[in-house]
Amino acid sequence: MLDEFGSSCDVQWRFDSSMEYTDAPPQPEPVSFDTMECPFCGTALPANAQACTNCDWTLEASKPAEPKASDAMAILLSIIPGLGHIYKGHRVMGALILFLITPTAIAFAILAAIASAGWGILMLIPYWGAVMLHVWAIDDRVTQKPDEGEQY
Repeated sequence: MLDEFGSSCDVQWRFDSSMEYTDAPPQPEPVSFDTMECPFCGTALPANAQACTNCDWTLEASKPAEPKASDAMAILLSIIPGLGHIYKGHRVMGALILFLITPTAIAFAILAAIASAGWGILMLIPYWGAVMLHVWAIDDRVTQKPDEGEQY
């Protein structure tokens, strides 16, 4: 078969192994026990590196400044409504939920259950879910340890 220039359309492919493709993703370097990857750029660093040589990552910047309460633990503690709030540092709100709001909700659920052939007790499920959602959404108030100053 001939193309418009009168030559054959047979294409001969040659592979040049010395050609390097720049748009191909770089092959990852194997990480061993004495190296680690930079969490920002993936550069291989020594295992005890304090900063990355390729980007602006530092070990100190990636550490949390203060302890944080676990949201998952707070939600689990909210199986008993109020304990999750106390765990996250909201002691007054947790005590109010635990000793005032929850007993009131249980009393209303019992009254609704009497009036509705037992179905009113199910209103505790959304209350329980709302307490868990609230403890997940609020900020931590975990108290910091007092600064002892420099020790000489």
